Amino acid sequence: MNNAARSVAMFRLPARLISAASRVIGALTLLLGLVGLPAQAQDAKPFNNEQLEQMTAQVALYPDSLLAQLFMATTYPDDFAAAAAWSKGHPDAKGDDAVKMVENEPWDPSVASLVAFPEVLITLGEKPDWVRNMGDAFLAQPDDVMNAVQRLRQKAQQAGNLKTNEQIKVSSAVPEAAPATTTVVVKQSTPPPQVIVIEPAQPTVVYVPAYNPTVVYGPWPYTAYPPYYYPPPPGYWFSRTIMTGIAWGVGIGVSNALWGGCNWGRGDIDINVNRYNNINVNRRIDVDSNRTSWNHNPERRGNTPYRGGDTTRKNLEKKRDAGNREQYRGKDASRDASREKAAKSMQDRGVPVDKGSASERAKSVDRDNARQKAETADRSAAREKAKSAERDNALKNAGDSKAKQQVDRGNASKQAAQQRTSAPKAREDGGSRPQKPAGGSAAAKPQKATGGGAAAKPQAQKAAASGGGGGGGARAAGAGGRGK
Repeated sequence: MNNAARSVAMFRLPARLISAASRVIGALTLLLGLVGLPAQAQDAKPFNNEQLEQMTAQVALYPDSLLAQLFMATTYPDDFAAAAAWSKGHPDAKGDDAVKMVENEPWDPSVASLVAFPEVLITLGEKPDWVRNMGDAFLAQPDDVMNAVQRLRQKAQQAGNLKTNEQIKVSSAVPEAAPATTTVVVKQSTPPPQVIVIEPAQPTVVYVPAYNPTVVYGPWPYTAYPPYYYPPPPGYWFSRTIMTGIAWGVGIGVSNALWGGCNWGRGDIDINVNRYNNINVNRRIDVDSNRTSWNHNPERRGNTPYRGGDTTRKNLEKKRDAGNREQYRGKDASRDASREKAAKSMQDRGVPVDKGSASERAKSVDRDNARQKAETADRSAAREKAKSAERDNALKNAGDSKAKQQVDRGNASKQAAQQRTSAPKAREDGGSRPQKPAGGSAAAKPQKATGGGAAAKPQAQKAAASGGGGGGGARAAGAGGRGK
């Protein structure tokens, strides 16, 4: 090897090392950049219709009540993973009994309800990315998620794979109109004029369908977004092979485990309060209605960030607080919808109904009640003020009378004192001291006259004043002539 070749070989190894080092530095820089990204910088772009159908294809044919519980539970990925691990350790626990076994777990009630269906928890719990994305989609785009489910049900029905049988009852219904709002909501799709409702054929027995989405919906239209298919893991009692159509497992008996329901058209979940309270005895809902709307609780989110970061969390906290206030006032959205429905029914019958939304009428009633309470309070305050003034006047008058009596007594005492001081002065000027009557007896008291004579008046003081001796007193005693 000549000198030039040796020189090239000497520089070749350092160049490789430099290239490898640059790649390592680049990877570390990218990693540090991702870790240092603020939560707000995370991707918050809405899911498109193709992505939503891709996600919901696995569960769109579940009965409405089970689907509602699943959508709520996916918004708590950490709790979902913990509940799935519990079901793996208790694969034979199912139905209401399983839910009661985990009543002391800190999970959200929607997650705890799913232990009644270990097939669902264990199968989907092995796909944490699907759980997180499904939950974030439902939080940010609930209307779009529900519309995607309806499109998939229509496809399955058109393919002949969705119909009433021994396990489910399939029907069509007009969705409930969404309430008027001033909030601008970006939607990827509009709700269909009719929705497909799937209910258990027997209200207390629920069958979980298992199917291959690439088959049951017919030809899949989105080649760039093939449907997700997660078959049950082998080794469990609910594991089975799916060739075509829908396979139904073992019916699971439930009475209160499923307390949610899909409110098609309004994009939210209804809660049956009685069922909820019957199964969640330690976390009861205190409202004056048997129906209320579900609100996500950000405090149970755990360590999994939201799609959209802190901005999404703050928005969800505001929504939860507003929902709690509405429940406290007893005027939730479902109650307004019932009022609107009743008003429409009255209009259809020709009964005049005041214009304005149910919410506006409820606010008007609240204002009237507030005014009445204020007027009542004012009248009560006026009465109390008048009574207080009367008491004050009475006390003042009583005080004046007592003061006058005290002044009179003071004047009388003063006059008596003056009289007592003037008597010794008169004696010093030559007046004689009054003497006792002769014989040492006391001055005679005035007696009533006998034989019709007037009572004798006491004259002792006059006699003393005229300078008479003891005889004066005697004369005073006998002044009446007939005194005894």
